[in-house]
Amino acid sequence: MSTDDALHAIHAADVPSRPRRSNYPEPFRSRVGEREKKPLGEAFGLKNFGVNFTRLPPGSMSALMHAHSRQDELVFVLRGKPTLVTETGEVILEEGMCCGFPAQGEAHHLVNRTGQDVIVLEIGDRTAGDEVRYPQVDLRAGLRKDGTWGFSHADGTPYT
Repeated sequence: MSTDDALHAIHAADVPSRPRRSNYPEPFRSRVGEREKKPLGEAFGLKNFGVNFTRLPPGSMSALMHAHSRQDELVFVLRGKPTLVTETGEVILEEGMCCGFPAQGEAHHLVNRTGQDVIVLEIGDRTAGDEVRYPQVDLRAGLRKDGTWGFSHADGTPYT
């Protein structure tokens, strides 16, 4: 491998994890458990879409049940058997399976109800003006101009 090639290929496991397990305000942050996300897209300077190499230890979840207003999402299961939970049901996913969620689609999340780690790739675009609804909790999110998420109660009152 040439030095040039080495700049474009990495081991996903070597990418540093995000320092915080979740951006959610409490009491929601602790609900996701000990999930670990490695932002692969950021490691390459990608701007139009994000890719997370995500580890879900037993008892953790990928996110609170949510749906995006403008962003599409795709999840690919690399290892383990997470449960995909949506507003209309549940299904156990297996290695090699994937699921996708178009903007304004059904709310969803993954839950690890097994005794083994689950590893998934989460892929989503970064469409400006995205908002997220959380149908099971008093929470809303909006993508700020600086690329960070802002959180409020369902009535629009900000979390502090």
